Amino acid sequence: MSTYVYGIIAGERADLPEHLSGVGENPLRVLRAGALAAVVSDAPEGLRPKRRELLAHQNVLAEVGAEGCVLPMRFGSVAPDDTSVTEVLAERAGHYEERLRALDGRVEYNVKANHVEEAVLHHVMASNPEVRALAEANRKSGGGSYDDKIRLGEMVAGAVRAQESQDGAVVQRALEPAADAVSVGPESTGWLANVSFLVERDAAGTFMAAVDRVREDMPHLEVRLNGPLPPYSFVEPGPAEPAGTTAGGADAGAG
Repeated sequence: MSTYVYGIIAGERADLPEHLSGVGENPLRVLRAGALAAVVSDAPEGLRPKRRELLAHQNVLAEVGAEGCVLPMRFGSVAPDDTSVTEVLAERAGHYEERLRALDGRVEYNVKANHVEEAVLHHVMASNPEVRALAEANRKSGGGSYDDKIRLGEMVAGAVRAQESQDGAVVQRALEPAADAVSVGPESTGWLANVSFLVERDAAGTFMAAVDRVREDMPHLEVRLNGPLPPYSFVEPGPAEPAGTTAGGADAGAG
């Protein structure tokens, strides 16, 4: 039977809550190896990233993370068996122990931002004299010629792209002081910023207040905050995931 791996915790942690179950409603268990342990269950047959299973994975990590630091695995992390998991814990003990110390008492918040279309157009017009002048000239001439309309559209599109790059950097700079570490996520359509922040759990209020200030200062943006999450983006790739695990193609920590 394959072993589904949820995350890595300190070996001295107490047993898991009795009511907690994992993907496929399978019972959880703890595999210990020295100073480390892995939270696992049997891997269900035909595992797919369906909503119920994603939520089960997230719930396990949320419950375990509420009681202490956990190094989270992505949804679909499956090892051949229990022995392969404990062997990797032993082989990479130094790395896992360092990460548990570094991430103790910290959570992840993911911030995504994009433009509110009508608001950013007003913002571009107000802040770009060249665009504003051409728009006014077209208006006075009854809409402008075909070429003038094309030119104005190209200028507006270019100004919006430049504003996207600028606003993404501003959002990140505004929130960095309230976080211990920053991880920039992959670019995705519709988002001009996709950034994860490592925040001390006790300082979460300060971080959320900083997000609120960004919303107030930049009303032409839609800013989405997801968290607190287990620190997915701050568990380093490669040695942070047990060898032999296979990713299920879905990120349980994505917002």
